[in-house]
Amino acid sequence: MKPKQKNTNSKVPFRGWGVARIWRLFRNLVLISIVISIVWVLIDWFTPVIVTPLMVQRSVEFVFKGEMPKNSKTWVSIDDISPNMVQAVVTSEDNLFLSHYGFSLDDMTKAFEHNQKGKRIRGGSTISQQTAKNVFLFPQRSYVRKGLEAYFTVLIELVWSKKRIMEVYLNVIEMGDGIYGVEAASQEYFGVHASQLSRSQAASIAACLPNPRRFNAGHPSGYIQRRKAHILSLMDKIGQINFENTVAPVKHKHRRRQQN
Repeated sequence: MKPKQKNTNSKVPFRGWGVARIWRLFRNLVLISIVISIVWVLIDWFTPVIVTPLMVQRSVEFVFKGEMPKNSKTWVSIDDISPNMVQAVVTSEDNLFLSHYGFSLDDMTKAFEHNQKGKRIRGGSTISQQTAKNVFLFPQRSYVRKGLEAYFTVLIELVWSKKRIMEVYLNVIEMGDGIYGVEAASQEYFGVHASQLSRSQAASIAACLPNPRRFNAGHPSGYIQRRKAHILSLMDKIGQINFENTVAPVKHKHRRRQQN
């Protein structure tokens, strides 16, 4: 009598069931994440952005240093922000803001080539990308974060208007140590409301954006003074920003912002 052979295939269905289950779990997590991200973008489309991941990170850093967290921020409508401020950040950060769809391949290529030479890191991010990063993500550099930044950039470009992107950007961007948004910066550095910013004051704030925790718009260094003068000269070339007109402003050459 032949001994009974073991069924070597008995574990195959179980193995297949396990892979299928893991795949379904992964798929469901991805779908849930996509739905949550879309809902998040839709909510931020019409409500003020009160807190961002960067604000949370900075507050934690203050606590670890044994200091009270500083979070100076006041949301204001873009209609209550001086057109000079809008013009200054478009000039200094992203002069093709009205015409691109979230990305500037030309600036990204130039930034990559510059960084390959081992010089100080230069960013190629548009205002849309900076907004996506500030509102939805922590600032750590990684390929995963850059991928998520691109994803959220596409979402806000599809859902929000350019005017809304600019409004959110000017309300959440870091403009000093514990200072977020143009209203808080205007009060801190010049004692005026965002709607009252002059061309010179707006250019001073914009000049500090590459490293707002190092530079002070109210007491500009020689470097910031030179950068401010350059921004003012370019502001004359592009003119006031009209969100009802999507024609690209005059393209000019300027140094892209360097990363902090």
